[in-house]
Amino acid sequence: MDVAALRSKVTFQKNETVTDKYGNHKNAWTDYYTCFATIGGEGLTSSKEEQAAGTTVEDFSMTVSFRYCRKAAVIDSTHFRVMFMGEIYNIVNIDHMNFRKKSLKFTCRKERR
Repeated sequence: MDVAALRSKVTFQKNETVTDKYGNHKNAWTDYYTCFATIGGEGLTSSKEEQAAGTTVEDFSMTVSFRYCRKAAVIDSTHFRVMFMGEIYNIVNIDHMNFRKKSLKFTCRKERR
């Protein structure tokens, strides 16, 4: 892995249940892990335009590659999401790179708001 290519800061957020001062429970996204990563794959074959509610919207995908650590090894696609440059990306696929514990590669899709 080329360490010099790890120049984009990404934040992984975890979906957790939080309690307010009255004891009510609600879901909230909290920052879990921040690291520098290589962003790639802009314009993957899965990136496309589609029609939604009469307008054309872009379905944007990218890959996030970064160094392995124990905290990042527990990230899964159902409880976590990626924040990059103020945009939210849902995790679609996780590649453990042959389970050599050197790097992780996530395929992400931009969330439409």
